[in-house]
Amino acid sequence: MKRLILLMSALLVALPLGAQMSSTTAKKPPASPKATATGTIAGKTIAIDYSSPRVRGREGHIFTSDGLISHDPHYPVWRAGANAATTLHTDADISLGDLNVPAGTYTLFIDISDPAQWTLIVSKATGEWGLAYDSTKDLGRVKMRMSKPPSMVEDLTWTITDRGGNRGRLAIEWENERASVPIEAH
Repeated sequence: MKRLILLMSALLVALPLGAQMSSTTAKKPPASPKATATGTIAGKTIAIDYSSPRVRGREGHIFTSDGLISHDPHYPVWRAGANAATTLHTDADISLGDLNVPAGTYTLFIDISDPAQWTLIVSKATGEWGLAYDSTKDLGRVKMRMSKPPSMVEDLTWTITDRGGNRGRLAIEWENERASVPIEAH
C-alpha cells in the first residue's frame, strides 16, 4: 500500500512537469514571423507591417513560374510577404515613384509577371488576409527598379531608407531579388 501511495504521489508530481515541458518544446517560432519596417522621410513616418517568410532551402524555387509563389491563387500578383496582408501606413501624403498616395493605410501587393520588372500595387482595401487581392480596389501601380542583393537573402525584408530632404526609397528583398521604388514626402 505504501508503494502504491508513493508511486501515485510521484506520478502526480511528474504530470505537471511533463505537461510544462511539452508546452514549452511544442512552441516553435512561426515560419513567417511578423515584422515592421519603419522610416522617417522629411519628418513623416512611413511603416510597413508584414510577415517575413524564409527561403528555407528553396533558393531558386521562390519566384519561378512553378515556384513557391506560383501556388498563390492570384499569381502573378503576390502578397509581398506571408500570412495577413502586407500593409503600408503613412502619416503624410507621399509619392511612390509617380503614384500619389494620400496619408492613410493601404495594402501592398507586387505583380511579378515580368521577372525583370516588378510592379508595386497599392490597394485601398485593408484588413484582409494576404491572398484576398481585388484589382478593383487598386489605388494604383508603379514600376519597381530591379537589382540583385550582394548575397542570398534568407528572410524577406522590407526597408524604408531616408535619402535626405523629402526623398527616400522603399525596397523589398528576398532570395536573389531586390525591388525598390523612390519615395517623396509632401
